[in-house]
Amino acid sequence: MEIISVETRSRTEFVDVTAQVRAAAKKSGVKSGVCICFVPHTTAAVTINENADPDVTDDIDHELNKIIPLDDGYAHVEGNSSAHIKSSLVGCEQVLLIEKGQLVLGTWQGVYFCEFDGPRTRKLYVKIIGDE
Repeated sequence: MEIISVETRSRTEFVDVTAQVRAAAKKSGVKSGVCICFVPHTTAAVTINENADPDVTDDIDHELNKIIPLDDGYAHVEGNSSAHIKSSLVGCEQVLLIEKGQLVLGTWQGVYFCEFDGPRTRKLYVKIIGDE
């Protein structure tokens, strides 16, 4: 298993970790299998989406903030309930396929670490499982 360290600089941020996940898959030597990306934090997530236009992640962040505002009378006293809700909705794991030693991603797809309660130093666990 690989552990990718992710440094975030703002309260909400989408960090493209595609290159690091690709490197972990390559390093594993697995030619065919799956790559599991898991976030062990309750106020962060991982998603796959377009990585050609940064406006896409800005739009996702904008819409999430509209439906899950920072302050909405939440009972949780730490002040980060919106981050917990966003984490639950986006999800803490993604499964990618590996074929011919490469991640199977669409032309415009990338893997994003989603920070909802930063800035922080976070972890993304990457587990590669071969078909063999």
